[in-house]
Amino acid sequence: MASGTPITEMRVALTSNDYDRLLEFYCIGLGLEPDQIWHNEQGKGLIINIGVATLELFDEEQARTIDLIEAEQRLSGQVRIAFQVPDLQAAMERLLAHGATLVHPPVTTPWGDYNVRFQDPDGLQITLFQKAKD
Repeated sequence: MASGTPITEMRVALTSNDYDRLLEFYCIGLGLEPDQIWHNEQGKGLIINIGVATLELFDEEQARTIDLIEAEQRLSGQVRIAFQVPDLQAAMERLLAHGATLVHPPVTTPWGDYNVRFQDPDGLQITLFQKAKD
């Protein structure tokens, strides 16, 4: 991290009409462990600490380029989430068993990563990627 960076943590908040379905998708399907959970009269929520976070900013042309590589057409919205996984095949199987919709089968990117595109149960575009072997 660059010294003097004013941001110390990034959080992305997803809201769903079917919280339990999304909880199963991300916690069981992706295998993420909740760090904090609250279920009370004000509602349900949880925080999952995923570790390293990056924010990618694209213009429309770059977003189209990525969509063409991963899904052969421009289809993600303004927000798409990507997760690096150590075993793409195993992660794909878990997600499909827990409510993911396969948007496009895995592809090898021009930079050598292995990527697959899904939608979560609420329709958010998700890329899973396995880094190229060195």
